Amino acid sequence: MKREPSTIETLHIYDTLQRTVAPVLSRDGSTFRIYCCGPTVYRDAHVGNLRTFLLSDLVRRTLEFSGKKVQLVQNITDVGHMSEDFEEDKVLSQSRLEQRDPFAIARDYEGRFHADLKSINVIPADAYPRASECIDMMIKHIKRLLELDFAYVGDDSSVYFDAAKFGDYGALSGNRLDALKPGHRYEYSEDGAKRFHADWALWKAAGNRTEMIWQTPWGPGFPGWHIECSAMSLHYLDGYVDLHIGGIDLRFPHHENERAQSNPLTGDEAVSLWLHGEHLLFEGRKMSKSAGNVVLLRDVIARGIDPLAVRMCFLENRYRSQMDLSWQSIEASFAWLQRMRAKYQEWSDAKVATTTHTQSSVAAIYRDFCDDLDTPRAMLKLRALEKSEEFSPGEKARIIEEVDSLFGLNLMAQQSDSDLPAEAISLLEARIAARAARDFSRSDELRDQLAEMGIEVRDTSAGQSWSRISRLR
Repeated sequence: MKREPSTIETLHIYDTLQRTVAPVLSRDGSTFRIYCCGPTVYRDAHVGNLRTFLLSDLVRRTLEFSGKKVQLVQNITDVGHMSEDFEEDKVLSQSRLEQRDPFAIARDYEGRFHADLKSINVIPADAYPRASECIDMMIKHIKRLLELDFAYVGDDSSVYFDAAKFGDYGALSGNRLDALKPGHRYEYSEDGAKRFHADWALWKAAGNRTEMIWQTPWGPGFPGWHIECSAMSLHYLDGYVDLHIGGIDLRFPHHENERAQSNPLTGDEAVSLWLHGEHLLFEGRKMSKSAGNVVLLRDVIARGIDPLAVRMCFLENRYRSQMDLSWQSIEASFAWLQRMRAKYQEWSDAKVATTTHTQSSVAAIYRDFCDDLDTPRAMLKLRALEKSEEFSPGEKARIIEEVDSLFGLNLMAQQSDSDLPAEAISLLEARIAARAARDFSRSDELRDQLAEMGIEVRDTSAGQSWSRISRLR
């Protein structure tokens, strides 16, 4: 929906390269071309990964709110991303563990990734290119880098990027070549095949590897992780990226190397702005298998919680600040979502047309999004609606209808008892019967029982309504 000119602002974000907040602009003046680094599909994405993927959705929603056109591409890495010890491709490693075909592994986890994005209301990207299906364009890019003398073929028949040839290396991450020590584990170690220890593989010779390899002018092999994003971003976005998005952990070496590979191919900065989301902790600790605190979206759903409660938690924290998520905050967000959805149903009975009064509120929330995605401040304004005496019920409903496309919280959804346990449904039905019989003592007793189950009941002119409440508060 195109907004009135008075609400149109320019989205500004913190650009990692310039180290300042800068406007997001469209180079061609028509379409905002955005690339977001996607998942390596060898395992389920945890909620920390989803926080980064939500970042591109918030950018898209903010731009499209005022009628701007967005082209968003997010890659699927299903080959080439080496494990932490750099001994084996992550997908192949999981294939060995599950004793299944590596491409079957990749397709399964890719499907789960898309299901997770749908659950937290992320608008699908315009394209999801898979690395394994873009080999030809990677080879084309590597050939061009060889022609430009930014790459060379090593003694092991692998092709390497000559890092010393890119004079601006380190501008993105601050990691300068002269400070990187030999043996640093940020990149593969190839036992003398490279000219310089900080060079990295654009294409790896197959060696003893027999799966997930392709024929090239340099012999059989597989792509390096970094060249995938250079090739796919420039191919699918017509040679230039207005905004490149990823987690802060990708800033180095992935994005630093990607920038070094892409700029020679375009003759200039291939990416206008770099946007990075910060790390997520869970209950005070970094999520890891060893700590036993990896939380998946299906863990949230298994507790009977709407996964949009996780989205709301993310919105209440600034994207470039480290965030500490907890079950208590997820429960509290779920309770608020349920309550606001019930409130909206009440307020919508008195629906009114858009007024100058409601427009100013909508514009203020939109400005928060434009101000480096200040979603915590926007959420404060949204939360304040519940008890505000400044707006009538109908005006509150109108504001929610206008801004929910920004927040993506489905605040206009009608509550359903489909996710309630059978016992709770029976108690709700029994309470309706008690009220009809004017047995208010029994009605209050049932209300207390439902509260113990985390369900708050209210009586309105339209009848009984209910919402989730946090049982941890």
